[in-house]
Amino acid sequence: MAKITIREKELASGKKSLFLDIVIDGKRTKEYLQLYLDPKNKSENKRTLALAEDIKAQRLLGLRENKFHLPKTINLDASFIAFFQKLVDARKKADTNGNAGNWNSTLQHIIKYKGDNITFKDIDTEFCEGFKHYLVNKARTKSDKSLSQNSQSSYFLKFKTSIKEAHRLKLIHENYAEYIPSVKPDDVEKQHLTIDELQALKNTECSIPVLKRAFLFSCLTGIRWSDIEKLTWSEVQKDDKGHKIVFKQKKVKRQEYLPIKESALEYLGERGKPHERVFTGLKYSGWHNATLLNWVVSAGIPKKITFHCARHTHAILLLNAGVDIFTVSELLGHSEIKTTMVYAKIVDQKKREAVNLLPDIEI
Repeated sequence: MAKITIREKELASGKKSLFLDIVIDGKRTKEYLQLYLDPKNKSENKRTLALAEDIKAQRLLGLRENKFHLPKTINLDASFIAFFQKLVDARKKADTNGNAGNWNSTLQHIIKYKGDNITFKDIDTEFCEGFKHYLVNKARTKSDKSLSQNSQSSYFLKFKTSIKEAHRLKLIHENYAEYIPSVKPDDVEKQHLTIDELQALKNTECSIPVLKRAFLFSCLTGIRWSDIEKLTWSEVQKDDKGHKIVFKQKKVKRQEYLPIKESALEYLGERGKPHERVFTGLKYSGWHNATLLNWVVSAGIPKKITFHCARHTHAILLLNAGVDIFTVSELLGHSEIKTTMVYAKIVDQKKREAVNLLPDIEI
């Protein structure tokens, strides 16, 4: 004997998810329909319920004709921690710019939140909302400080991505985190360096020479750390118009052609064989990050600078030189102009601050 009932599951957003409660010969399973009722839209809800009824009728007809089988049973006893660890490992293989470290930090906070024996059975809307609350109100850094707003935002976004991926792979019934609002990142100014500060860095010794060369080269070209780290001499080319870098961006998997100024060439060093890396020995680590910051401080620059600030610096230098926003976007390899607009806002703000420094004159 078979019975199919349409049921509702309330979500954190206030919406209700529709699913079929299916019982065949005493065996029960659920089929989530990816259909949702919104209390604010009653007319749309009628159409949604009608569609759910149609699907139910199709399933019943399939049962009578022996064409419908129970949906594949999901093993909710499987380890969510092991699943998340696989996501971390995949990113360790895929990137070199520290993103895997953020994924691993997210995993450590999930374990601190509910332990290391979490299974998919434990994952529901309440679990997801609780993890967000933990990040915002309870999570601590290694130095026993509250997480910054940007860390809260980053970790929760990665957690939401993992839940979405688990649902895509049919490891859980629902994307339970889909309608939970993300933590809004703090709108902080992107640190960048001025021409005078770049000159100061050039004149200051760094304990890791290859780091100095790579950072200043990035300031003059805007190339990301992940692309500089893997740059080979075969990608440094010259034609009748001058030197250029022809490379495939690691982040967006897109071939790029980037003209470079002659003044940037000195930071490449002596040319090697085509397959050899330009910046041999360049690594990403906490020690290298600390060395970069110490070099900046030694140059008398009171700013918290990371390697990525070199890219910010290049963008600001271009805009200050009068280069239009669309060309800047092309040179930086941005896929969307709105990403570049962040730098334009910084330049506009600096102009406003400069104007406000003028004394008031009564005429």
